[in-house]
Amino acid sequence: MSTSSEVRSTGIGSWPGQDMAQALKITFAESPDLPYLPELPARGEHAGMTGRATALLSGLAVDLQPAGWRLTDASGRDHRMAKSTLREDLDLLEEMAQGYVGPIKYSVAGPWTLAAMMERPRGDRVVADPGARRDLSQSLAEGLLQLVGEMSRRLPDSTAVVQLDEPMMPAVYAGSVHTASGLSTHRPVDRAELSGAVGYIVDQLGPEVPVLVHCCARGLPIGLMQAAGVQGIFVDVDQLSTSDWDLIGEGFEKGQWFGAGAAPTGANLSADQVAERVLRPVRVLDVDPAVAGQLIITPACGLAGLDPAAALQVLRTVRTAAGIVTEELAE
Repeated sequence: MSTSSEVRSTGIGSWPGQDMAQALKITFAESPDLPYLPELPARGEHAGMTGRATALLSGLAVDLQPAGWRLTDASGRDHRMAKSTLREDLDLLEEMAQGYVGPIKYSVAGPWTLAAMMERPRGDRVVADPGARRDLSQSLAEGLLQLVGEMSRRLPDSTAVVQLDEPMMPAVYAGSVHTASGLSTHRPVDRAELSGAVGYIVDQLGPEVPVLVHCCARGLPIGLMQAAGVQGIFVDVDQLSTSDWDLIGEGFEKGQWFGAGAAPTGANLSADQVAERVLRPVRVLDVDPAVAGQLIITPACGLAGLDPAAALQVLRTVRTAAGIVTEELAE
């Protein structure tokens, strides 16, 4: 997918409140270069990050247990609610985006975050079982393929961008995901399998659908995700090490996108301050101004924890910051 020479901005995914129609109006108004389908976790577990992902799983039944979401023989009430809520959200998106030409971002919990947060039928996390891990990631890939196909028919002038939210990937990679008892941790997943699950999704969706990996935790294995074929890495800039920045610089050279989470959700920074948090490392990397279109400024993480006015202000701040960075890179 081609990009312009202007730095873009977008939101991460989660949004406060329960009014999806209003949330969609805001995302198209405030993130016009890369609007997205928001998540509204205030509506309940079925509408949060994991709940929405369960609605996309193909061929797997799920139920919400006291300990969280669990794979089961038959879907429970909450899984059915997750599916129906997603249907309603997609209907609203179709209505809102009629005539829209451009990319639309769809965010979903990635395969490793799901494996770390969901339980097997007999208990304990999916991440403990290689077979269950494989089934879960393949089911998610199939569900995403169906979603992209459906929305290309509903909104033929739009192009889908898929964002895999992976806040638990660093813990899976490091072997720090706790067992159900809390007395020990699950073994780390090896590098080949970690990248392979994401690469499988990339391959299933094909070259016309950019896949992004978002993580607001420290320790995302950026090199592994780049090797998996993702189009972009979206991270909280405060969580990056010097070696991470080096990998991001290499990604620019290869045409990959970088989502700079430069607006901390717990701080009230000005657009100039957010822009400087992006410009400082970009200058050190000596990024060619021609790759400005590969740079996307975002909040550091989702905005569901803020009140609606504050969340709206964050989106406006990152949009203004994107304009400032565009001008600075052009000089």
